[in-house]
Amino acid sequence: MKVEEIENIELEYLNLSDYKELKAAMVSSYLNMHDAFWTEKEIDRLIKKFPEGQVVIKINGKLAGCALSIIVDYAKFETSHTYKKVTGNYTFNTHSDDGNVLYGIDVFIVPGFRGMRLGRRLYDYRKELCEKLNLRSIVFGGRMPNFHKYANELTPKQYIEKVRHKEIEDPVLNFQISNDFHPSKVMKGYLEGDKDSNDFAILMEWDNIYYQKPSEAVSVNKTIVRLGLIQWQMRPYKDIEELLQQAEYFIDAVSGYRSDFALFPEFFNAPLMAGNNHMSTPDAIRELAKHTEVLVQKFSEFSITYNINIITGSMPEVIDGRLYNVGYLCRRDGTMERYEKLHVTPDEAKVWGMQGGTKLQAFDTDCGKIGVLICYDVEFPELPRLLAKEGVDILFVPFLTDTQNGYSRVRNCAQARAIENECYVAIAGSVGNLPNVQNMDIQFAQSMVFTPCDFSFPTNGIKAEATPNTEMILIANVDISLLRELNQFGAVRNLRDRRTDIFELRKK
Repeated sequence: MKVEEIENIELEYLNLSDYKELKAAMVSSYLNMHDAFWTEKEIDRLIKKFPEGQVVIKINGKLAGCALSIIVDYAKFETSHTYKKVTGNYTFNTHSDDGNVLYGIDVFIVPGFRGMRLGRRLYDYRKELCEKLNLRSIVFGGRMPNFHKYANELTPKQYIEKVRHKEIEDPVLNFQISNDFHPSKVMKGYLEGDKDSNDFAILMEWDNIYYQKPSEAVSVNKTIVRLGLIQWQMRPYKDIEELLQQAEYFIDAVSGYRSDFALFPEFFNAPLMAGNNHMSTPDAIRELAKHTEVLVQKFSEFSITYNINIITGSMPEVIDGRLYNVGYLCRRDGTMERYEKLHVTPDEAKVWGMQGGTKLQAFDTDCGKIGVLICYDVEFPELPRLLAKEGVDILFVPFLTDTQNGYSRVRNCAQARAIENECYVAIAGSVGNLPNVQNMDIQFAQSMVFTPCDFSFPTNGIKAEATPNTEMILIANVDISLLRELNQFGAVRNLRDRRTDIFELRKK
C-alpha cells in the first residue's frame, strides 16, 4: 500500500471477530514456517487472560500488524527456556497478573504494509504498557532470519556483532536493536521449525527505567525535587548564636517554599574568625574549628524542625591534630553523613596547613542518590564520574571564591560535570567581604543549578541562576525522571557511550 492511499491508522485491542483476517495475516507473514499461526481457540484464550496485551494495527479498516504478549514471573524462566515452555505448551497458563516481565509472544507486520514503521508503533505500545503496569522489562526470543546464510562461517555471537556493525543486514534483529532492545543471551532450540534462524534465537530485552520494585515499606518516590540554594552574605556576627539565627532564617525561608534540600556555601561560618585576628592565620582557623560540632548539631535539629535535608556547606574540623575542610548532610529523618574536601587548594595548604580528605561516597536520601564535592573538587572530572557510577542524580557543590576568575573555574567545571555525568549540579557560594578576617577578605559568587543539554532540558544547560554578588535564595525544581529518559534516549548518551573497552576509572 502506498502512503498516499492511507485514510486512517488505528491501534486497537485484538477481538476474536478479527480471527479470520488475523490467520491470513500470520500465514502470509511466516511463509517459510509450516503451520505458523495460532488457532482460534488459542487466540480466544489469550484475549481472555490478558486483553491489554493483544493489539492490532488497522489501516483503512484492514489488519496490517499484530502484537501478542503475556506477563510472566521471570524467575521461572530466566536461566533457560524455550518458546514452548514460556507459553505453557501454547496454553498461556504461564501468564500471571502478579508477574514482573512482559513477554512478547508474537509481533508481525503483514507484507503489503511493511516499510511504514508500523512495527515501531506496536513496540511503543508494549513499552507504554510495561511502564503502566510497573513491570521490570520486556523480553522475547528474537529470530535471526538471515543467519542460515552465514551459519557455516559465523557463530551466533559473531553474527550478532556483524549485524550491530551494519556488516550484515538482518531485518528482524536490526529493527529490534533500533528500538532499544539489547541482546542478552543466545538460545539453541528455542523455536521449533525456525530453519531460517538455524534453530537459534536471541533473547532480547528492554529495561523499564521507571520500574519500582514492590516494597512493603511506606515510601514516597519523588521525581520532582526542589532545591533551595543559599547565596550567603559575609558580614560580621558578634557570636555563634547570631550566625545561627541568620542560618535558621534562610532554612525557614527555603523550607517555606517546600524545598527538599538547603545548600549552604563553603566556609559560610568564616565571619566568626573576626574575633581571632590577634592570632596567626593557622591558629585562627583552628579556633574556628571549635565551633563545628555545635553548628552540625544545630543544623541537624533544623533539618528535623523544618523538614528539609540540609547540606551544611563546609567548615574546618581538626582530627588527630590535622585540619580538614568538611561538611555534613543532615537528613530530615535525623541521620547525618560526613563528606570531605579531597583536593585542598595550594592556598589552603600553604596558609592554613589544611589536609585533603580521603573519603568519596554517594549518599542515599528520600529524593534519590546525591553527591557533594567542595569547591576545588569539582574541577577534577574523575570525582563526579565515580559518583555517577554510584548512581548520583544531583551533585551539590558548596564553594568559596574571592575573584571572578576563580568563580569561573568552579562554574564552568560544574556545568561540564552536569553534561558529562547526566546529572543536575547545584552550586552555592558566598558574597560580600570580611575586612577583619585574614585570607577571607573578598568574595565573588553566582549560585546556579545546571542541567544536561538535551531536548528535555534548557538549551543552555542552566535551570536557574542567582543575581551575582547579591545575598538571596535560589529555588529550583529538577525532574529526576528526565535523567532516566536522557540516559536511554538522549541525542547523545555520555554515560552509556563511554569506551570502557579502552579505559577504566575506579576508586582505590
